[in-house]
Amino acid sequence: MHVTRGNEAKGYEAALHHGCAAFRLQGAEASPIPGFWVGLSHFLPDGGAEWDATNAHKVYVVLDGEITVENEHERVVLKPGDSVLLGAGERRRVVNETNEPASMLVIVAPAG
Repeated sequence: MHVTRGNEAKGYEAALHHGCAAFRLQGAEASPIPGFWVGLSHFLPDGGAEWDATNAHKVYVVLDGEITVENEHERVVLKPGDSVLLGAGERRRVVNETNEPASMLVIVAPAG
């Protein structure tokens, strides 16, 4: 068993993100999980992630507030309890378009 206490989670710089505080909860440098990692991202109003694609599958689960996620074909507003799967190589943009902070659980599994 490997426990990561929320108040002890290590922050990290998420590439191409702004107005965001990101924390690694499990996997990567947080715990010995092969194949995926779990993070928690807090977005300020107007905070988000720029258009980008990575070689990883991503699941976003909104915990609090609202997050808008776009790919090249659609745009959705996610509310608490909503989730989205983005496939490896899928370009996406994330933004908090509200005047309130938003929190999102992030699960990332490299493709292959």
